[in-house]
Amino acid sequence: MGPLSGITVLDLSSYIAGPYGCTLLADLGADVIKIEAPGGDTLRKYPSTLAAESRAFLGVNRGKRGLALDLKKPEGLEVLKRLVKDADVLVHNFRPSVPPRLGVDYETLKAVNPRLVYCAMTGYGETGPLKDKAGYDQVLQAMTGICVMQGTENAPQIAYGSVVDYYAASMVAYGVSSALYQRERTGEGQYVGVSLLRSALAMQSARFIWAEGEGRDVGRDMRSGGITGLHPTKQGSLYISANTPHFWKDLCELVGLPHLAADPRYDSVRKRNQEAAVIVPAIRAALAAKTALEWETVFGERVPCAAARPVEDMFDHPQVVAEGLIDTYEHPTAGRFRGIRDPIHFSAAASERPRAAPAFGEHSSEILAEAGYSSDEISKLKSGGAIP
Repeated sequence: MGPLSGITVLDLSSYIAGPYGCTLLADLGADVIKIEAPGGDTLRKYPSTLAAESRAFLGVNRGKRGLALDLKKPEGLEVLKRLVKDADVLVHNFRPSVPPRLGVDYETLKAVNPRLVYCAMTGYGETGPLKDKAGYDQVLQAMTGICVMQGTENAPQIAYGSVVDYYAASMVAYGVSSALYQRERTGEGQYVGVSLLRSALAMQSARFIWAEGEGRDVGRDMRSGGITGLHPTKQGSLYISANTPHFWKDLCELVGLPHLAADPRYDSVRKRNQEAAVIVPAIRAALAAKTALEWETVFGERVPCAAARPVEDMFDHPQVVAEGLIDTYEHPTAGRFRGIRDPIHFSAAASERPRAAPAFGEHSSEILAEAGYSSDEISKLKSGGAIP
C-alpha cells in the first residue's frame, strides 16, 4: 500500500541504526524480513521492565517478519542466497572484514542478484585505520565532539536517546530509497555505505565549519542562550523559544514585563544573551506565577513553548492522537501494547496497519515456504541447525 510496496528487504542488522533504518522502510510499505543469528539480536537482551521482550527491540523492529538463520552453516548461507535472488535490498551492520568471511559480501551477492541494493551500516566506514573497529552511538558521540558540545571539554555530557543511531537509521532509509530510485532508471543495484562516523558529523553540519584563519577556540555553539531555554515555573519546567522580535515582544507582554521589549538594550538575540544575568531572573520571577501547563495555554500560538513532559504523556496527547501516530500492536509473547506508526504521511499512498516486531524466528517456516522450500526441506534445515 505504501510507496515501497512490493519491495523486499533482508535485514541482517542488529542493535538500533541498521534495524531502525529497515523499520523506516517497512513504514513505507516494504516487506522487511529480519534475519537473526541463533543467539538473536543483542537488543533483545537489553534491560527492560517488560518481562517477555525488550522494550527497545519492540520499538526498533516494528513492521517486520522474523527469520532465524545460521549463516555459519553452509545450508543457512544457501537459504540466504535463495532469498537474495528475489530480494530488492539487503542491510547489515557487520564490520567490513566480516561479510567476506561469511560469504555475504557485496561482490558475492551481486553475482546472485545484480539488481540488489546492498547497504552496509558500519561504525567508521569502509576504509581507514578504524574501519574494522566496532562502532557504537555514544562512542561516536564522544569521538566527534557531541559530548563536549553538550557539556564542556572538562565535563562532557552524553546526549541520551541514541541520537546518532537514529540519525544513521534515517540515512539508511534515505540511501536505500535513493538507490532503488536509481535502479528504476539503470536496472542495476549498487553498494550503499552508511556509517555512524559520517552520520555523527553530518548531523553537526551547522557547527562543523572551520574557516581559514580561525583558531581552535572559535565559538561553535548554536544555542542562543538568554531567554531561549528551559525555565522553572510554579510547577514544572517550560521551554521557551523567543528569538524573533515578535516572539520576544509577545513574551514580555504576556508575562507582564512589556518594558523589557521596549528597551533597546535587549532588542536582539545577541544583546539578550549578553544581558542574560539581568533579564532571565526577571522573566523567571514572572513565570513563577503559573504552572508550565498554564503558561502553555497563555502563550498559545504567540510564543513557541512546551512544558517538559515525560514521554508517557505523549500517548494520549491531543496532537499525537489527531495525527494518528499511535496504534495498538499484538505480540505473541509481549501481548498488547501501544506504539508509534506512520511517521511520514503520503497523500497518494495508504498505509496498512503495521505489525509488531517479530518474536525470534516467528515467521521462519512461512518465509521459507514462500521461497519455495517444501515442508520436508524446512524440517531438514531445522534438524540440521541451519534454522534455529
